[in-house]
Amino acid sequence: MTERLATGSGAIYYHVGTRDELLDTATETVITAALATKPGRASAAPEDEIRTVALALFDAIAEHQWLATRLTLQIIRNSAGPVTVGIFERIGRQVGALGVPEAAWFYATSTLVHYILGAVSQNARIDGDTSGIRPDADREEVFDATSTAWRELDPDEYPFMHAIAGQMREHDDREQFLAGIALVLAGIANLR
Repeated sequence: MTERLATGSGAIYYHVGTRDELLDTATETVITAALATKPGRASAAPEDEIRTVALALFDAIAEHQWLATRLTLQIIRNSAGPVTVGIFERIGRQVGALGVPEAAWFYATSTLVHYILGAVSQNARIDGDTSGIRPDADREEVFDATSTAWRELDPDEYPFMHAIAGQMREHDDREQFLAGIALVLAGIANLR
């Protein structure tokens, strides 16, 4: 960053103490903006509010690949911090608005938050990833290779993997993500 700003690292670290503090501040800034996203209509249903914030987080991590790692660290290291509290509050209010009994709010909300963060992070390049997949690898290339490998599995031993190989290759990440949100919301609806 200091190279792009044509400053020395000292100029940045004068304002923030460490690289981690800088990244935590950047994480808070990006997540706060994502959480401020509102649905298209003013009187949105709680399910629409949840989808809106979920997609805002999805898009933020898609745009800022480094965010997946930092967000996970924020949730683990600073559970009372503004990032964790902001995400849980925005989702949790909607869980309450769905009519879920208060005794089930924590489980319902944490299930949604964990699904959202896990799913969006899975699509991001994680810092320190040594999987062998090039950082610039083409999505279709990776899915074609995976689909081909699944189709080459013994169909008698792996009938499920064999059956879904084409679906995996052709899927849309956002549609898959929203399908997962719908499944979690359907489960939460049973808590009412």
